[in-house]
Amino acid sequence: MFQDNPLLIQLKNKLSKKKIKVEGVVKSTTKGFGFLEVNAKTTYFIPSKNMQKVIHGDRIIASIEKKNNREIVYPEKLIEPFLKRFIGSIFKKNNCIYIQPNYPYVKNIIFHRYKTLISRSWKDGDWVIAELKKHSLRDNNYFSVNIIEFISEKNNPLSPWHVILSKHNLEKKSPKCNCLNYLPSQVLNSNRIDLTNLDFITIDNYHTQDIDDALFVEEVDSKKLILTVAIADPTEYVSVDTEIDNVAKKRVFTNYLPGLSISMLPRILSEDICSLQPDVTRPVLACKIIISPNGRIIKKKTKFFLAWIRSQSKLSYEQVSDWLEQSGHWKPKNKNIEKQILLLKKIYKIRNLWRKKNALIFADQPEYRFHISKNWKILNISAEKRRIAHKMIEESMISANICAANFLNQSLGFGLYNTHSGFDLLNAKNAVVFLKKYDIVFTPEEIMTLSGFCKLKRLLAKLSNKYVDYRIRRFQSFGEISFKSKPHFSLGLSSYATWTSPIRKYSDMINHRLIKSVITGNHCIAPPDNVLISHIMDRKRKNRIAVREIEEWLYAEFFYNQDYNNKYYQADITDISRGGIRARLLKNGAFIFIPASFIHKIRDELVCSPEYGVVYLKNKVYCRVSDTITVYLLEIKHETKTIIASLIN
Repeated sequence: MFQDNPLLIQLKNKLSKKKIKVEGVVKSTTKGFGFLEVNAKTTYFIPSKNMQKVIHGDRIIASIEKKNNREIVYPEKLIEPFLKRFIGSIFKKNNCIYIQPNYPYVKNIIFHRYKTLISRSWKDGDWVIAELKKHSLRDNNYFSVNIIEFISEKNNPLSPWHVILSKHNLEKKSPKCNCLNYLPSQVLNSNRIDLTNLDFITIDNYHTQDIDDALFVEEVDSKKLILTVAIADPTEYVSVDTEIDNVAKKRVFTNYLPGLSISMLPRILSEDICSLQPDVTRPVLACKIIISPNGRIIKKKTKFFLAWIRSQSKLSYEQVSDWLEQSGHWKPKNKNIEKQILLLKKIYKIRNLWRKKNALIFADQPEYRFHISKNWKILNISAEKRRIAHKMIEESMISANICAANFLNQSLGFGLYNTHSGFDLLNAKNAVVFLKKYDIVFTPEEIMTLSGFCKLKRLLAKLSNKYVDYRIRRFQSFGEISFKSKPHFSLGLSSYATWTSPIRKYSDMINHRLIKSVITGNHCIAPPDNVLISHIMDRKRKNRIAVREIEEWLYAEFFYNQDYNNKYYQADITDISRGGIRARLLKNGAFIFIPASFIHKIRDELVCSPEYGVVYLKNKVYCRVSDTITVYLLEIKHETKTIIASLIN
């Protein structure tokens, strides 16, 4: 009886126009309009006009008003801006200077109002670092920025490196230091064992100058081999809390980028004074490892000590591999070097066999190398497999790191340990449910133990199903660093601590100092703290992302300057998003994206499932992560450094 009441209708109309307040994150689109994402299930429409007040990624409070049966967002208050410090490029139009942020989803924002203390005649394409000073939603209805640093000109061949490193606040050059705490002549007087008469050799990449490990093997009898691992000792020159030490602590790693390396230590240290170059005497931290005929390390007889060595020969992976594989013309310069190579190969074989039975080994993956000219042009990109010499050195370093972990744990009870916890309880349960589909039966409790995890991984290696491997890896936790000894499930080891690259990794320098404190009887050394560990993990993540983004930029440049039409490529699917397929070309490692529209024309018949890593077509599995597919390239989007490809059915 009340449905036609005029007063009730008027009240309903008032309520329908009443604005509600919500908090969410702005998501922009390439068409100008956007959405306010309140949670995973709730979004509201932002018209193009209202998007002019916000930036993609901003967290805001907005009012929602219903108009024409559609809920419209009206931004009201800025909680947290997305852009703070950012990379941008300059462009000029109508005698005005504009700054375009270098983010795919911020293309609709261009800054005109700016301030800077930099005295420069700005050119189109100049790369800069800027910071947001005024936000339209907060300050006077407009955006403005401060340009705080000039990075490079558009045509600078080093732009890919400089822009990406600046983006992640990473150093663009190796450090320089005006002073050293010790001079080589002073170090020569320290108390070290003289091993300069032994036939130590180094095996590394041909152009490597920062050589941090040398090896010597002796075969006492048919029952055991003795491996002495000698590691360069920068801590003899770099004292705690000195200028050089603080530089290394900030950088944490030598950053190896395509075509460019930026050292952690001043190059005079890493490539000269500390480097184990041939025919010069160098101070080292050494470890003597006794290995039984079945490949087991006799840990009780492991010995760490300070020594002098004199490398007898600098060898390359390619030379040694060629000789062992009986290809090429290179051969060792004398019988002593030849003997060392053969003994190292013997250690590799027995240690690798022991790890296959008692721990875990990683499957070989190709590495992609950028061949860059002196003027920074990309000449080619090649896939390089790990050869026998790489594996020999790797096995020796793993053995040394196992010994270091045991030594630190037994002597101090702390250090910097590389750890991996396998599965947490929830993911262990999910993994077990998934494995049952392939008739692989485990309990969650079983695969959460080191022995159970190793058993599972060995079984999966025999199954040789890349998709199953991918799904199980998605359930696994990430590697961490701990100051207490914990297992490393991915290696199948009860404890693991690296110390073999101290001129390249600050964490290894720390372990050097800890090991030396035991050797020298210094009992006042403190364990590393969580602040330092967090910093190491953060720098590792930033370096990894920077390498990936520089590679993507270089791949885009490489193909942009090539005729890629009518060429087919094999690629492995690496990931699936709701928008399409991500894959990597097998020939050169380039990352590509295949939009869903180029997989199947009828979008409603296609479902891309990131959760399962599968593309479904008409409710059937069409392809999945780890599959090898054939593609051809369609477009190189130079602005976003994206290579768009199409799938060949």
